[in-house]
Amino acid sequence: MGMKVNQVMSRPVVATTPRASVRDITSQLVRAGISGMPVAEREGKVVGVITEYDIVKVILDGKQLEDVKAEDIMEKATVTVDVSADINEALKIFKEKHIIRVPVTDNGKLVGILSRTDALRGILEEPEFLIF
Repeated sequence: MGMKVNQVMSRPVVATTPRASVRDITSQLVRAGISGMPVAEREGKVVGVITEYDIVKVILDGKQLEDVKAEDIMEKATVTVDVSADINEALKIFKEKHIIRVPVTDNGKLVGILSRTDALRGILEEPEFLIF
């Protein structure tokens, strides 16, 4: 039996609402030292992802960050992974979708985030370390 996503995902996860300004999101990304975050409704349904790359495009388009909302620029075709999924399933998502993070859900509700680094850390630790 392989390692599961819930064993290595990061939590709590910081998410933004679709209505948040890109300036506020940028500030949160910089403060937290992260490169992207899920966009979710208040009940936890993931509706998108926003990344530094999305913000760079806004800046290069000459728009003011405070005038743009997450829903205006977020990637809406968001891939998620279930909390009980095997790490290998997540690795396949990273490879096929060329992404570096994936929101983790439990019954459709956001519960964490898994980065490629989280997954690799789990793979490295699995054969030699046991947690009881």
